[in-house]
Amino acid sequence: MSQERLPMVKIREVLRLQAEGHKQRKIAASVNCSRSTVQECLQRARSAGVSWPLPEDLDELALQAKLYPSKVKAVLMPEPDFDRVLRELARPHVTRRQLWREYRAQHLNGLKYTAFCVHFRRWRKSLGAEATLTLEHVPGDKLLVDYSGDPAHFVDQNTGEIIAAQLFVAVWAFSSKMYAEATMSLNTKDWLEAHVNALEAFGCAPAAVVPDNTKTAVIKACRYDPLKNREYCDFAERYSLAILPARAKKPRDKAGVEGGILIAQRRILGALRDQVFFSLADLNVAIKSIVAEINAEPFQKREGSRNGLFEQYERPAAQALPKRRYQYAEWHDGVRVYPDYHVQVLKGYYSVPYTLIGQRMDVRVGPRMVEIFQRGKPIAAHIRVERPWQRRTIAAHRPAEHQAYLALGIDKLMEQAARIGPNTVAVLTKQMLAKRHLDETIRGSRGILRLAQDFSYAALEAVCGAALQLEVYNYRAVRDLLRQGMHTVPARHLSPSATAGLQHENVRGADFYASKKPH
Repeated sequence: MSQERLPMVKIREVLRLQAEGHKQRKIAASVNCSRSTVQECLQRARSAGVSWPLPEDLDELALQAKLYPSKVKAVLMPEPDFDRVLRELARPHVTRRQLWREYRAQHLNGLKYTAFCVHFRRWRKSLGAEATLTLEHVPGDKLLVDYSGDPAHFVDQNTGEIIAAQLFVAVWAFSSKMYAEATMSLNTKDWLEAHVNALEAFGCAPAAVVPDNTKTAVIKACRYDPLKNREYCDFAERYSLAILPARAKKPRDKAGVEGGILIAQRRILGALRDQVFFSLADLNVAIKSIVAEINAEPFQKREGSRNGLFEQYERPAAQALPKRRYQYAEWHDGVRVYPDYHVQVLKGYYSVPYTLIGQRMDVRVGPRMVEIFQRGKPIAAHIRVERPWQRRTIAAHRPAEHQAYLALGIDKLMEQAARIGPNTVAVLTKQMLAKRHLDETIRGSRGILRLAQDFSYAALEAVCGAALQLEVYNYRAVRDLLRQGMHTVPARHLSPSATAGLQHENVRGADFYASKKPH
């Protein structure tokens, strides 16, 4: 009897044709095998009690086992526990080869590694585990972005150091048009500036950006509601687009950019491997030239080119860019308001209304402006400080008493002195010239003017006349003159001898000044 084993499909065909009354020679010609093989198949079917039509619950594997039990047993035994294999593969650092080694340790005559993998793939297909969904991308809908794992390089002209630059890649999901750029780092600022440069190079914006779950894009990964970086959300708001992070460990979510990265690595990094650049700008000029070639080249398996599909379908469906370019701004959350009603951010102080003292603010620091928010509500906006530890204060943020105090500047004080009299104006002028700091001048002048409330305008004016004659102009001297009744002494009777009874550290007398004359 022939040892040839028919495929399962042909077994079914042999049984069907024989049941319909066809001769064995004709059956052999129809299934393209020898007559003896047909005879053996029919004999095995009679021995196994199998006839056409086959029972509905008899699948092909069971049919083969009935007709060729020894051969099937040789192939299938010992059968690995593929349920366990699938569970173990979900654990970290577990590979198919490791599980195969464990399987062979238990079954010395078991499947070899290749057969083990083939049987496992068949088993997974029977579960539908390998089924994938092919997404139909809509023009203008998604831009896929990511960094290449391999860097580009340039040389520092001053030190000769070879510096690694990160390769940013952006790919339109529908047309596959590409943008690539080398950045100095993977930080949020470089990440977002690369996005802006990409959109400006394309001349339009998508409805959504699909990044990886990198920390520059996503603070906390979640399959249903990932927590996105706040600066990234600002960028998305400016360009009216959504951010749709790919699911963690799901590379098919961004297969387009993965393919674009592979092309970038082969075409860009491969082409530039022996070239030497002395600045990041020179490196990006070379990258831009290669990307232009990639976008212009015809596809190998579809009609047109990246540029052609982009211009025909992608650009008309995409959004126009905003009039004002996005500028990176850094968020500082939970900044406490100091008792002086200012917040401190990046070596600068910025005021908020004094009623918010002790509360927490969210501060957005841009290249020129600093914006302060509380739970999303705008509180204040300031021009960014020009030097470290400078203060930016809005007068309306101060309490009323602070505003009143600061309103008493030099001009205001001189106006009050003029209402009292010329002697008072003269004393204030003299003491202002003697002080070194504006705050010291204001404090002393306010003290002198305050004496008019304790005595009278007339008394202060008279004493100021005496003070001018005695050449004493500070607050303490004027106060002591008032307390000693010097405002009641007529000015013409006031002489240096009149100071004999005036005891004050700032009233020195004629003898002191005589001793200072040069010999």
